[in-house]
Amino acid sequence: MADMNTGTFKHDNMDPPKSKLVMPLFSLKGRTAIVSGAGAGIGLAIAHALDLYFLPYSSSCACTNSRPAEAGANVAIWYNSNKKALDEAANIEQTYGVKCRAYQVNVTTWETVQVAVDAIVKEFNSRLDVFVANSGIAWEEGSFIDGPLETMQKVLKVNVDGTLYCARAAALHWRRQKQEGTTVDGQPLENFSYGSFICTSSMSGHIVNIPQQQTVYNASKAAIIHACRSLAVEWVGFARANSVSPGYIKTDISAFIPPETKKVFKDKIPMGREGEPEELKGAYLYLASDASSYTTGTDIVVDGGYCVP
Repeated sequence: MADMNTGTFKHDNMDPPKSKLVMPLFSLKGRTAIVSGAGAGIGLAIAHALDLYFLPYSSSCACTNSRPAEAGANVAIWYNSNKKALDEAANIEQTYGVKCRAYQVNVTTWETVQVAVDAIVKEFNSRLDVFVANSGIAWEEGSFIDGPLETMQKVLKVNVDGTLYCARAAALHWRRQKQEGTTVDGQPLENFSYGSFICTSSMSGHIVNIPQQQTVYNASKAAIIHACRSLAVEWVGFARANSVSPGYIKTDISAFIPPETKKVFKDKIPMGREGEPEELKGAYLYLASDASSYTTGTDIVVDGGYCVP
């Protein structure tokens, strides 16, 4: 954090990674990650991305195709009501040889989030390295002045309050881990650099979508982009904070949009199509890993070029 009297930052307060090779920087082996809103769609794709790690290619290797060479992060996936997350967690665990569990967590209350994070940290090697706040809901009520205020409050509660609760609960662990250098059970903390908080925002935090009307959703996503920028400054020394802003992605959250509306917004996307959840994996893995050690307070837009024209 900057000196509150001078506004200046302490020099050399976050060290670069020791590895000079690129592929090891992407490894999350032995680390613990939590992904909220991970029962399906973007969140589930993120969980898969954090689990899997490929060894660097070597010309001396007799392999002709890429296969998982060693495990990545142990991941706790959170869901609200989609109990398919339980099966997905079992599938991840079996496929990648990591620990993965699914937890039903209501992100709209601070106490619930804090208890869930603390319990998972104790169960997952007594540490936390990465938190992806991906929980979010859409506004489907059209014009703001005609929509119910109860829906506005619900959207803001999940998208804004829920994200900030997750950030707070995770950062409490990262600050302690950096100060004490131990796990919660008092063991030496190995292979911990800094915490990484990533929230899923939206290109709607940058532009106004046409033709759908969704003022509340847009405002909520703009809020968490700026929240991550602010947290990046507050957390200097023990954690980084960034956001990812997807464009139109094929997930359940946009299933309510009628085909004629989708045609309109596809006309405005330079790539002419919606994205697939898997096309977001690289951005999240980059921000979760030491590959992004000098990246904090930024927002990565992945929208097929929608925001460019």
